[in-house]
Amino acid sequence: MIIKNNEAKLIEIYMYICDFYEKELKFHCQRFSNNDKPEFTDQEVLTIYIYSIYHEQRFKCKQIHTFAKDYLISWFPKLHSYAAFNNRINRLASVFPVLTNHLLNSYIPMDCVIETSLLDSMPIITSSGKRKGKVATELTDKGYCSTKNLYYHGVKLHALSYHRKGHLPHPEQLLLTSASENDLNVFKQAWSNIEDRTFFGDKIYKNDVFFEQIMVTKNSIMLTPIKGIKNQSDFDKNFNRAYNDLYSKAVSTIRQPIESLFNWLIEKTDFQKANKVRSTKGLIVHVFGRIAAAYFYLIFNP
Repeated sequence: MIIKNNEAKLIEIYMYICDFYEKELKFHCQRFSNNDKPEFTDQEVLTIYIYSIYHEQRFKCKQIHTFAKDYLISWFPKLHSYAAFNNRINRLASVFPVLTNHLLNSYIPMDCVIETSLLDSMPIITSSGKRKGKVATELTDKGYCSTKNLYYHGVKLHALSYHRKGHLPHPEQLLLTSASENDLNVFKQAWSNIEDRTFFGDKIYKNDVFFEQIMVTKNSIMLTPIKGIKNQSDFDKNFNRAYNDLYSKAVSTIRQPIESLFNWLIEKTDFQKANKVRSTKGLIVHVFGRIAAAYFYLIFNP
């Protein structure tokens, strides 16, 4: 059994998921077989998974199933075995990105500065760079994280977020790519058509020719810290040092909260470490399932 306050949270999550499942989610996990209406429903599977991460901080599927068996069985009497439950979660892999996107777009805080976006990416690590990656090879490859000075196998989570003064930025879009994908290439492919926007990014987004064109065609600008020039003389380095340092500090100060956003997600869900993942579907669930759980927490506990 669980205490009454927690029961209310469980019911709240279940009702939310049931409502959105009927509106959209069911179209992303349709079954074309005689077992198209299982006794243990997809809504129940999603509720157990989200609630256990969001409220109980149970991150591993085994922990989630054990918690449900010990404390939620009166609510979900048709709960399967661990193996069957794990299989059902992976079958819903296509649902979690849709659910996450819905949560992000349905609950945009009123203080978001729509005209200002922060950009960054973070590694999701399936194994160290010392060994050959064998998990989810359709998505993962070897990459390098300059912040951590780390080679790793895995994927990157890219975030385009609305700026919020004094608060964590709110993600407008989240994209998952292979670890070796360059952040600037992701921007060019996914976000270069956004109009009337000021972007704040790190030095990897520095490309004067490309963003001059974006300024002309889309009225959008990219602001990044000043990037050093190779083989520049000491005189030239020192000539504008004060201006460059102040400008870089100003840009970095505005952009810094997106790093706090990633740290908050890691604290709430521990989703950066994916070394227990064993399939592509499992990796998608690991990333977007935990992000969805984090935003359930934020929405229901403003």
